[in-house]
Amino acid sequence: MNVYDPIILTLILLVPLAGAALVAFLPDRAKLPNWIALFTSLVTFAFTLHLPAHFISGQPGFQFEVNRPWIENPAIAYHVGVDSLSLWLVVLTGLLAPVGVLASWNVIQSRRKVFYSLFLVQQTAMFGVFISLDLMLYYGFWELSLAPMAVLIAMYGRKNGPRAALKFFLFTFIPSAPLLVAILWLYSRTGSFDFTTLQVLLAHGSFPSGAIFWVSLAFLFAFAVKVPVFPLHGWLGDTFAEAPVAMAMVVAGKMGLYSMLRFHVGLFPAQARYVAPVMIALGVIGILYGAGLALVQRDFWRLLAFGALSHFSLVILAIYGLTVTGWNGAVYQILSLGVVEGAIFVLLGALESRYGTSEIAAYGGMAARLPHTATYFVIATLTMIGLPLLGNFIGEFIILSTTFTEVSRGWAIAAAVSVILSASYMLWLVQRLFYGPESALAERPAPDLRFGELAALTPLAVLMLAMGVAPNLWLNSIQSGVHPLEVKDFAHEHPTVLILPSIVLNHSTRGARR
Repeated sequence: MNVYDPIILTLILLVPLAGAALVAFLPDRAKLPNWIALFTSLVTFAFTLHLPAHFISGQPGFQFEVNRPWIENPAIAYHVGVDSLSLWLVVLTGLLAPVGVLASWNVIQSRRKVFYSLFLVQQTAMFGVFISLDLMLYYGFWELSLAPMAVLIAMYGRKNGPRAALKFFLFTFIPSAPLLVAILWLYSRTGSFDFTTLQVLLAHGSFPSGAIFWVSLAFLFAFAVKVPVFPLHGWLGDTFAEAPVAMAMVVAGKMGLYSMLRFHVGLFPAQARYVAPVMIALGVIGILYGAGLALVQRDFWRLLAFGALSHFSLVILAIYGLTVTGWNGAVYQILSLGVVEGAIFVLLGALESRYGTSEIAAYGGMAARLPHTATYFVIATLTMIGLPLLGNFIGEFIILSTTFTEVSRGWAIAAAVSVILSASYMLWLVQRLFYGPESALAERPAPDLRFGELAALTPLAVLMLAMGVAPNLWLNSIQSGVHPLEVKDFAHEHPTVLILPSIVLNHSTRGARR
């Protein structure tokens, strides 16, 4: 065992907090907060790379685990760990942090101390969500992730920041109340907040089926709003339109989708099976609805928001198809979307910072003036629409092919329409922004991508290609978590359960495969 293994997750949590405190207490001179935030995020990212470097593929259970009592009564523990589900999400969060700092370098000109300190607090919250194995610890980080985002939307919103911040906070905070009640109900019946303990107790214990269903629904509701799942997406458009680029790119979709896999399907496999038909239907509706709305948007932030709704809904389809292969595709697609959407956020933010508008109609012919911006945008667009040899193609292919062969051909065919719609709105956006007749904006002198923006975008572009050409670099470790172990019945009508290190799958679910 490496000497850093027992403390690496704690370091990943504490370093951003230390950086946030340093930014808050030092004077706001020149670019000092920027440099501290950049250094902190780079150090944290380096720590996250320790995880895949020392992760043992095929080993069941959680790795780099720390489980120490924190509060005696109620029995809350500092229990953290990663497995094949959370491993790469931690790394992705670490990667997007310096990208967000670089994207904000010349955009955030006022109250930099507040911005970068809250940004680093947000990083700690996201890391905590992905590594927490105690439900109260998880809930604390889940709630902590809301405050910095809401404050910064209110402070740095483009047109209606306070209104968008209030909508985001209410949409995402109110569903957390039933989630907390559900967690406390589980504790009252089991005496534990520990994820692995609850997983076993819920599989083998005797609980009122009606109560468990409502508990699982409380979990699902909180996560569905956070993704968001159609029709709970009312906050998404305003948040993307108003949030600072660095904040929007790091929170989009990942926490809610991860939580569905870990804490809804993982703790409540039977209840997940019951709601799966509804979730699959909502997923397909969200795919088509989001893509359809993206086609008619005239603001590129709102286009990106509804395009994201469509892509997140495809992951929902994979999660509630309840197949192991589909889950592999879902995790891979979350990673790929994080990379490509991060790049598109940086590029659109660069355009808005130079020309002061997000109205698509104001642009045109920018490729001649901004060739590097156009090149990176085309690469990101081709990745987003799932061009073969680029990252999104792998995740989309796994999800759609698995849905077609193991879940439902009808739903798979309906979802596949999104590939055409995605190409339509993204290629239209490229053509409208960068090609065709030059607009009046194109005549304004504006610099192409600066060094910091190129430094942020280049590794993302390389990753888009690497994830399309060599997907096994990620899939091998993701798939290593899929080594089922048969255990006893947890209900009379469910004869066999397959337990994964982080997910429980009912063997009798349609399409489940060894």
